[in-house]
Amino acid sequence: AHESSPYLRQHAHNPVDWYPWGEEAFAKARAENKLMLVSVGYSSCHWCHVMERECFEDEEVARVMNTHFVCIKVDREERPDVDQVYMLAVQLMTQRGGWPLNCFSLPDGRPVYGGTYFPRAQWVQVLEQLADTYAQDPGRVTAYAERLHAGVAAQRLIPPPEADTDLRDRLSAMVELWRLQLDQVHGGADKVPKFPMPDNYRFLLRYAWLTHDADLQRHVRLTLDRMALGGIFDQVGGGFARYSTDAIWKAPHFEKMLYDNAQLVSLYSMAYQAFKEPLYKATVERTLEFIAREMTSPDGAFHSALDADTDGEEGR
Repeated sequence: AHESSPYLRQHAHNPVDWYPWGEEAFAKARAENKLMLVSVGYSSCHWCHVMERECFEDEEVARVMNTHFVCIKVDREERPDVDQVYMLAVQLMTQRGGWPLNCFSLPDGRPVYGGTYFPRAQWVQVLEQLADTYAQDPGRVTAYAERLHAGVAAQRLIPPPEADTDLRDRLSAMVELWRLQLDQVHGGADKVPKFPMPDNYRFLLRYAWLTHDADLQRHVRLTLDRMALGGIFDQVGGGFARYSTDAIWKAPHFEKMLYDNAQLVSLYSMAYQAFKEPLYKATVERTLEFIAREMTSPDGAFHSALDADTDGEEGR
């Protein structure tokens, strides 16, 4: 209740006994020999709100959590460093990530199990099974945590390049692998949901331009056209939603993030310089108008996000 984070304050009155990330929570976990739950999200996250309503506001679920775990709430906007470690652990375990991010760890912080959104019944089952396993066979849990910790550490290392490999050859090989994963019909990556990934497309735009790769230039333009003309771009008010829930950029997930829009302004500005396409210039102008109108405070600071939900309803 006394935190500066709007996300932590949203959870202040849950029946779950949430702790902020810090030594108090770690000391309690060590003293009581309990696993910790590190639950990460942010204030405008739709599925974070859903899991709060279904699980964290439920007295019975909270009783199980409080009995067996030390529960920590983390705002990913405030602590991206903490989020990065536990996100990587969950991605290694499940091959997917996202928010809410719920990762269980030993009292020293090393992760042992995790996932993203859990429905109520599955969440209670996970809580009870983990608590039972840790009580009956703590060595097994610790051994798994050690292997996972080593995996996380290895993933965070960037190997030095081979000295005899030409940079252009390495980039070319990377792009050829990447090309196989691109949607050549609707643009973007060949998977659902679709995120704009502006840094990826800034790289692909530069690479296609410098190498005179007409096929890659066509894909970049296809992606930018479809995003600007689709539902992921607010055709009424300007600005981009966080991602598209379908393959054709039509139905957005309705939250809007400042950093997504900032990077997309840069991407469309570069694309206009390259192709002189009026649509790209108009997209930049309308996005900046949206930022000025809806995401700029009277004292000149920028707001970080617009919530997907209004009165508990997404996209209303």
